[in-house]
Amino acid sequence: MNAASREALAATELQLLQATDGAQAAEITGLADELFGVAALLGRESTLRRALADASTDPRSREDLARGLLADKLGARALPVAVEAVRARWSSPTDLVDGLERLARTALLVQAERAGRLDAVEDELFRLGRIIGSQVDLERLLSDPTGDEAGKYAVVDQLIEGKVEPVTLSLVRQLVARPRGRRVSEGLEELAELSAKRRERSVAHVRSAIPLSDEQQQRLSRTLQRIYARPIAVHLEVDPGVEGGLLIRVGDEVIDGSITGRLQSLRRDLAD
Repeated sequence: MNAASREALAATELQLLQATDGAQAAEITGLADELFGVAALLGRESTLRRALADASTDPRSREDLARGLLADKLGARALPVAVEAVRARWSSPTDLVDGLERLARTALLVQAERAGRLDAVEDELFRLGRIIGSQVDLERLLSDPTGDEAGKYAVVDQLIEGKVEPVTLSLVRQLVARPRGRRVSEGLEELAELSAKRRERSVAHVRSAIPLSDEQQQRLSRTLQRIYARPIAVHLEVDPGVEGGLLIRVGDEVIDGSITGRLQSLRRDLAD
C-alpha cells in the first residue's frame, strides 16, 4: 500500500478498536467474519468495488451506498468499521479490499491479545507456514483459488483443529478460502509478521545448522534487540546446510558470515 492507503487503514483501525472495546470473544469473531464477508463481496463485484473506492466522489455518497447495501447484513460492531473504510481515501479499489481483510485479521489478533494468547498464535502461524511450505502437494491444494472451499476447510480442520488456538484456526481457514494469488505459506508468514507487529516487535527469521535451546533463543533475541535497538521476535528454522551455523534475516537485512563482527558477537552470546 502507498501512503494514502496506509493512512486510510490507520484511520479505519481506530474505528475497529472502538468497535472491539468491551466486546466478548464471540462478538469479535463475528465482527471479523462479517468484515471478511464484505471483503469477499467486493472481491467478486468489480463494479461495486470501484464505486465504493472511487476517491473522486463525495465520501458521504459512498457511505450512503455502503449503508444501503450492508445495513441489514452487518451487526452493530461491523457496520461502522465497514462504513469508515468506505469513507476513507484508498489508492485503488484493490487496496480497499486488502484493507478490509487486514482489519478482519487485526480484529482476531486483538481477540488473541486480550486473552493473553497472541504469542501462541504468532508461533503457530509461523510453524504452520513452514510445515505447509515444505509439502508441495498440500500447499498446491490449499493455495488453489479454484479449489473447493469446503474441501480446503476439511483439510485444514483435519490438520490443526483442536491443536491450535481458535484464532489461528480462523485465520488459516480465511486464508485458504481466499488466498488471492498468494501461496498459503507466504500468507501465513505475513500473518505471523502482522501478529508480531501487533506487539510492536520486529521478526528475525533465523536458520541454524543445529537446534537452539530456549535459553539460546532468548539470548539471541536480546542480542538482536541490542543491535537493532527494538524488540525482536525470533522465528527459528533448523537447516543443517547453513554455513557458519547461523543465517539471520531481519527485514531486508541479512546477518551471515559476511558481517563478521555481528555474527561473532552473536556466537559469543550464545556460547556464554
